[in-house]
Amino acid sequence: MAHQVFIAIGSNLGDRKANHLEAIRRIQELPHTRVVKQSSFYESEPHGDATEWFVNSVIEVQTELSPEELLRKLLAIEEDMGRKRVKGKKWGNRVIDLDILFYEGLVLNKRNLKLPHPELPNRKFVLLPLSELAPSFRHPQLQKSISELLATTKDTKRVHLYRGT
Repeated sequence: MAHQVFIAIGSNLGDRKANHLEAIRRIQELPHTRVVKQSSFYESEPHGDATEWFVNSVIEVQTELSPEELLRKLLAIEEDMGRKRVKGKKWGNRVIDLDILFYEGLVLNKRNLKLPHPELPNRKFVLLPLSELAPSFRHPQLQKSISELLATTKDTKRVHLYRGT
């Protein structure tokens, strides 16, 4: 049975939009996985240790992979595309970043995978594209829709539609 999953995509190095499109192509090629919808691209201010503006988007996929299998495949895509993880630097510059936001309404709290994504309510750069795809989707723990989370987020960083090519 296929599961509804929302995945956030971010990039602030190289050709940011091309990095998104390549990641989406690779996700589409995963076994038993189909990309159903894609948000617009948004540009957002750097956060954490990052120094360059990000391009962000969200995709909705249908997959038969388990949450853990999907995470392993996404991490492999990141690594294959050149993502370098630096110890002690959680939010640095990156070629590609793929985060599972929701796996249906599943609540999971494992060391390497927490669902829903715990930072989601604090990230306008994720809430904005997600609200394009699923404004009424309800956060299973907070019991608020994505539109409500976007309206009440405390994130003040600038986010706007990406106008680049």
